[in-house]
Amino acid sequence: MMELILVTGMAGAGKTSALDALEDIGYYAVDNLPLAMLEPFLRHCLDKGGRYSRAAAVIDLRSCHRYSELAEAYRAMRAQYQNEVRFSMLCLEAADEVLLKRFRTHRRSHPVAVRKFEGDLEKAIRFEHEELQVLRATADYPLDSSLITAAQLKEQVKTHFLQRVTDAMPIQVMSFGFKYGAPMEADLVFDVRCLPNPYYVEELKTHTGAEQCVQDYVMNAPESHEYFDKIMQMLKFLIPLYIREGRPQLVVAFGCTGGQHRSVTFAELVSAELKHADMHVILHHRDYRKNR
Repeated sequence: MMELILVTGMAGAGKTSALDALEDIGYYAVDNLPLAMLEPFLRHCLDKGGRYSRAAAVIDLRSCHRYSELAEAYRAMRAQYQNEVRFSMLCLEAADEVLLKRFRTHRRSHPVAVRKFEGDLEKAIRFEHEELQVLRATADYPLDSSLITAAQLKEQVKTHFLQRVTDAMPIQVMSFGFKYGAPMEADLVFDVRCLPNPYYVEELKTHTGAEQCVQDYVMNAPESHEYFDKIMQMLKFLIPLYIREGRPQLVVAFGCTGGQHRSVTFAELVSAELKHADMHVILHHRDYRKNR
């Protein structure tokens, strides 16, 4: 079943931060979607599936005249697509004095103030608060951001909408060859050139670490097993700390000389172990075909 989160609420209350948090945990995110495009967007996501199966969109008073229009459209779509889509509405607001301070501190123009009130910020904020009453009764998840930071807001959104806490941070496990240069995007790099090299075994030379014969050769050495165990201990200690810090992604890279045998073996085995621990893992072999 597809999932659609509608993010709405007051200007300056944190809709962009909330949308960023949803994108970090795997939602396809669209900002400032016109209300008239909501159902076509939903149909597109249903038709395409895949990366669109979890979607989030911001709709607010920039793209509709009244929040009553949005509430009515949301209720109608939820009734029409109840067997195909799981809907949620996240509605953000903050106290008037907090919003005044945020806009004056960051020197941003208020979209409603410019369009409706000749730039009068206080009138615009009061108008939005009055309009918001109709959404409070409709919203599945109302959130007041007056007393929290942007980072705390993101954490609350992630915690509420995450299916699993480990989905908060995809882990990319990659292999590479040092002869082609170390990957600049890597957060953690492990050098496995100290382990037995299948390149010098004639029957293994043309194979890769994605194949069992190479993995068996590399892991047959006691030092390979000890190195693997120490890496897994370190990753299982570090990953929860990176998640708690709010990292959007962690890149763990394994390098050998050519990026074909030992590094691929370790990337394959480590990614399998992390997946078994219910982590969100992306496996990538950068160089393993360059020597073949």
